[in-house]
Amino acid sequence: MEVPTIGIGAGRYCDGQILVVHDTLGMYSDFTPKFVKQYAQLRETITEAVGTYISEVKNQQFPEKKHTFTMDDSVLERLY
Repeated sequence: MEVPTIGIGAGRYCDGQILVVHDTLGMYSDFTPKFVKQYAQLRETITEAVGTYISEVKNQQFPEKKHTFTMDDSVLERLY
């Protein structure tokens, strides 16, 4: 009977590999496990994007009307 082996940092001879996506996308700057290959450095980009989102929500710049749904009053009345 063959049993597949899945590894996280266990080397190339396993049948499958598991990695934490946050490590492979460079979302942490303090530590990267030895067995991880980073395919991107997204920490700064994500931090900036989330900061912009928070600022726009606090300043009532987001959501704008184009980001919301509307409903005719006649449709709303039929729901009640």
